[in-house]
Amino acid sequence: MPTYSQSKLPIAIEKGEGSYLYDTEGNRYLDLFGGLAVNVLGHSHPEVVKTLKEQGEKFLHISNIYLNQPAIQLAKTLVDHSIRGKVFFANSGAEATEAAVKLIHKWRMKHAPERNGIVVLEKSFHGRTLGALKLTRQPGVQQDFPQPDFEVIEVEKENLTEMEKVIQERQPLAVLMEPVLGSGGILPLSEKYLQEVEKLCRQYEVLFCMDEIQTGMGRTSKLFAYQHAGVSPDLILFAKGIGGGLPLSGIIAGEKLENSFSSGDHGTTFAPSPLSAALGNTVLRILLEEGQLQDGREKAIYLWDKLTDLKEQFPETLASIRGRGMMIGIVSNKDAEFVAELRKTMVEKGFLIDVTQKTIIRLLPPLTLTEEEIDTFIAALQQTITELISS
Repeated sequence: MPTYSQSKLPIAIEKGEGSYLYDTEGNRYLDLFGGLAVNVLGHSHPEVVKTLKEQGEKFLHISNIYLNQPAIQLAKTLVDHSIRGKVFFANSGAEATEAAVKLIHKWRMKHAPERNGIVVLEKSFHGRTLGALKLTRQPGVQQDFPQPDFEVIEVEKENLTEMEKVIQERQPLAVLMEPVLGSGGILPLSEKYLQEVEKLCRQYEVLFCMDEIQTGMGRTSKLFAYQHAGVSPDLILFAKGIGGGLPLSGIIAGEKLENSFSSGDHGTTFAPSPLSAALGNTVLRILLEEGQLQDGREKAIYLWDKLTDLKEQFPETLASIRGRGMMIGIVSNKDAEFVAELRKTMVEKGFLIDVTQKTIIRLLPPLTLTEEEIDTFIAALQQTITELISS
């Protein structure tokens, strides 16, 4: 089905290695989009491939009626490095959102039946399945699909006055936010805003929930982006980078929510996949124990410095650089046609980048990106901008 026709590039990929993808014609591309934030360790990382083989020789699928040692270990590591609580595993970001909606509903029935509604931010994206879609605040995604029967309240980001008014007057169950709005335009929320929203949630007994589906697994230079602000969510959604390239997602429910699900309330056939969970353990070990999180943080600083210099060189073309860590939005002053041509030219030169909101170049490179690769990308981007503005 042609659901990806506008964004699909005419490239057939044959293999990936490190920061690069290779097509069937032998062309090499520096992948700065990272499989939509999935490939935090690049392509075919040796340790990931080793784990893939080792777990693959044991078993691939056993269903969730048996104890799954890789998943137990992964859940423990996630909790040890985030909030005290319990983990439910799923397969995709949208499934994590659906699980969150059901968990919040169960908490409501036990503790706050008089309350209703989930507060979300304008331009937010929480998935495309029907429950997640209702939380998503993008008309082009929502379209005319049917809407589930639960209340969603949209507020303006960074507007504490509106948030407090909504919490006081509407008495919602929960606030759900992306610490950096991804497809909404790479819009980072300020640490002060996150801290003040948490205070409001504590004051009015509203669940404080973080959607870390795109921002998690070191993407913003900490394991989870909320950790920059020093806040403590009641619920964390995660996906993308956790599975090492295979489908895996889930929610971490804090102490307030951890016992809201009972047997039979929710489930899935494939999650937690023993193979994906084993890869997740390897990803977290490399990030947390082998220094890749810190190394990625240093490379992100280097990349930001280079992009800032580029913006100063082309002020009429580049309006701003925003985001956090290896989640970057290059905002253009030019129109959508110019940005589309820039992307096309960069692909022809061997660089894969994304465009969101029509005029924002989105970079989601691996944390393993090297300074040499960054320099090569910056030089190509500089040359491309020069060519386009002079043509």
